[in-house]
Formats: sequence, C-alpha cells, structure tokens
Amino acid sequence: MCPQGSRCAATLGYLPKALRANRIQSENRLRQQNATCGRSSHDGCAAAAKPLSYVLMQPKFLYFDLGKVLVNFSVERMLQQMADVAGVAAERMRDAIFAGNLLHDHETGRLSSRQFHEAFCAVTCTRPDFDRLIAAAAEIFDLNLPVVPIVAQLQQAGYPLGILSNTCETHWEYCVRQYRIVSEAFGVYALSYKIGAVKPDAAIFRAAAEMAGYRPEEIFFVDDIAGHVAGARAVGIDAVQFTSAESLASELRRRGIRFNY
Repeated sequence: MCPQGSRCAATLGYLPKALRANRIQSENRLRQQNATCGRSSHDGCAAAAKPLSYVLMQPKFLYFDLGKVLVNFSVERMLQQMADVAGVAAERMRDAIFAGNLLHDHETGRLSSRQFHEAFCAVTCTRPDFDRLIAAAAEIFDLNLPVVPIVAQLQQAGYPLGILSNTCETHWEYCVRQYRIVSEAFGVYALSYKIGAVKPDAAIFRAAAEMAGYRPEEIFFVDDIAGHVAGARAVGIDAVQFTSAESLASELRRRGIRFNY
C-alpha cells in the first residue's frame, strides 16, 4: 500500500470520501494477508507468490470504457425521465429512442444534441424544452467508486490513460461536468460520436490506437461487454472484460503494471 497513507488518497481533489474507506479496507486486508504469510510459508500465500506459467506483455497505454466501468448508468431511468418531460407513456420511449436508431445516430455523431432534440420531437410528435430533455437523458450516471482508486493510482504512477467509449455528446458533456476524474485523469478520449464509429467496429479501435500513439498490441483495454472485448482483440488490442475492480487490478498486475491498490 502507499507508504504515505492518507496523503495518497487525497492526491486528486476529485476523489470522493468513499475512496478513503476503500483504502482503509484494502490496507486492513493487506495486513491480514501479511500476518497470515508471516505465520506460515506453506499456505496459499506461498503459492500465490509463485510466478505465472506464462508472461503477458506490459502495455504502454491503458484504455478504459466509460459506461459500466468508470460510471454506472440506468437506461430505464433515462427512458422514464424523458417520457416524463415529453408527457408521453414510458412504453413509447424505448421504440422512439432505439427502434429508429435515434440514440445510435447520436452516438456516431450524426446527430448533435440540438439535432437529437429536433429528431426526438419529430418522432414523438411532442416538443419538450431542450434543456429539460437533455437533462432527462443525461442525469442517469453514478460514479463507479471501486474503480476510482485504480485510476487515481495508475495516474499517480505515471501510466498514460485514455477513455474509449460508445457515447454521445449529451452523455459525454454531462460526465465531464459532473466527474472530475473523467476530465482530469485521462489524456486521450476516443469517443464514438467524435470518431464516427461505434464498438465493436474495427474502425473505432484503430482510431483509438492512432490517437494514443501506440500499436494495438501495445494497448490494454477494459470494457464490460464481451462483444466489444472481442472486437478490440480482433485488431490486436489486449482487451479484458470488466467484472469487478479487484479483477481489473489483478489483470493489470499480470501484465506488469505496478501501482498502489
């Protein structure tokens, strides 16, 4: 763990109070593990110290997905909030947003937020206030707290970080305003609505590699969707599926990434 204790937890001003609790729990677990290892060299600690039977290449650049990795979100909440603002039944929202590719066109950059509003009005035969509709569509996120200390410590250790995400102007601008970790911890943003392609298309992964300035095989990527992981691997990126912060930290360590977590 960090030898400077709580000073490391406060390194980045955007880290929430929950991070302190997370670090305290991690430190307690580490103390327990060290105590157990000190009592016996024949238990699981000794086994865990054995080297892996194969070696994974250490990546030179680390990409994180946004939704369901850095932040959580609720599609159902979005649909209900937009329905309330538009004054229509919630059942109509799913068809209006997804069946006509309205959100897909927003995520590929074919529609700006203003154009999305106009298209929404045309599809639903309503005209809700622009600001209220955009807020209803965007206020659906919560920071994925267990991942925050991983990102913070990777940044502190000097690893180059980026976000590679299927997202739209509406959602991205909200997350940048709401979460400083999104706007400050990463140096590269490979976003579908700016690139004009969505995962798992090969085009977005190739563009992301070019933006990072590294060959695909020199890049690590974590995404919550198996199909996106497969798409990244198909172009040579070392990708893993996100299941938990602990498993992500383990995958990073397997690749020689060293950080305090």
